[in-house]
Amino acid sequence: MSRRPKQGPNGAGDGPATHPLRFGYGTNGLADLRLDDALALLADLGYDGVGLTLDHMHLDPLADDLAARTRRLARRLDTLGLGVTVETGARYVLDPRRKHGPSLLDPDPQDRARRTGLLLRAVDVAAELGAHAVHCFSGVTPGGTDEDTAWKRLAEALAPVLDAAATAGVPLAVEPEPGHLLATVADFHTLRGALGDPEHLGLTLDIGHCQCLEPLPPADCVRAAAPWLRHVQIEDMRRGVHEHLPFGDGEIDFPPVLKALAATGYQGLTVVELPRHSHAGPHYAERSLPFLRRAAPAPPPPRTNRSGEPSATH
Repeated sequence: MSRRPKQGPNGAGDGPATHPLRFGYGTNGLADLRLDDALALLADLGYDGVGLTLDHMHLDPLADDLAARTRRLARRLDTLGLGVTVETGARYVLDPRRKHGPSLLDPDPQDRARRTGLLLRAVDVAAELGAHAVHCFSGVTPGGTDEDTAWKRLAEALAPVLDAAATAGVPLAVEPEPGHLLATVADFHTLRGALGDPEHLGLTLDIGHCQCLEPLPPADCVRAAAPWLRHVQIEDMRRGVHEHLPFGDGEIDFPPVLKALAATGYQGLTVVELPRHSHAGPHYAERSLPFLRRAAPAPPPPRTNRSGEPSATH
């Protein structure tokens, strides 16, 4: 089904990146721009890719012409040279009255099925675009639901999505989200164990969330999560406060984090996640990439042959 070259399960592409890490910007932080304008902006600024949130203002996952629009988008991404990951964190795409509702944990099986259906559409979109992962999260445990029931619902709701991801060859990357049932990296491993450690289940690691509530410092979180990393989101944050902040406004020391990330060999996109700054999205997109490139480790020097000339194979 995919019309673009598929990437490996750890986000690795077919060839070496020109920079050790590949940076993208999330469209949920550019919600006031038309999708084509947002993509052109990111390409002009020098981003390597885009974190595409499926939502009504950009690529509506419920639109009747989704398949045709996705094919057009694939061609546009190719023209601009942008990689992509597919994100499913739109606030009201399924329910205009409930933020992120319905979830995979809702008591009503039909509501859970609607969220599963959205994720299945996301896998189809990701396969068509050649995305390196599909992102998702568990949702908040509903009132009156015990934890064992919530974990059972989550595993059952994700099972068909994982089957579809395996068929499409696109990893499903679950994000630990503060306040959700699956809130930490340890919770991700709980889910992984409950599902039997499926090959196409991976992790979305949000660097800000590591600062917010993980027991390890962010750089150590990266190293610990490395075998399962399929998608990375990044922004600044303060300890104990779940508020996505522009770089420099929080407490994170980014050079050690990005050094650790580069050392894992991760080659998927590292996507800036500033949804609450969408009102000034172009400004923050322009600011964020130079900050990240300054904080990232320098590219390795090209290999040379014995004469000191660059090797013909690099």
